[in-house]
Amino acid sequence: MQLSARNALKGKVVEISRGQIVGKVKVDVGGQFVTSLVSVEAIDELGLKVGEEVSAIIKSTEVMLAK
Repeated sequence: MQLSARNALKGKVVEISRGQIVGKVKVDVGGQFVTSLVSVEAIDELGLKVGEEVSAIIKSTEVMLAK
C-alpha cells in the first residue's frame, strides 16, 4: 500500500481499549506513545492485537504546541 502521507511512525501496539463503536489503540513509538481512536470495525478488519508492529500514519493540516 502506498500513501501520500509522509509522517509514518513505526511502533508496537501496547494497548487496545474497545468501546461499542470506537476503540483506543495505544502504540509505543520508541518510548513515546501515540493513541489513535478508530472504529471497532476497523480494529477487527485489521486484526489488531497487542504486541503487533504497526505504522501510525499522521495526516494533519495543523500542529499545535502549548507550554
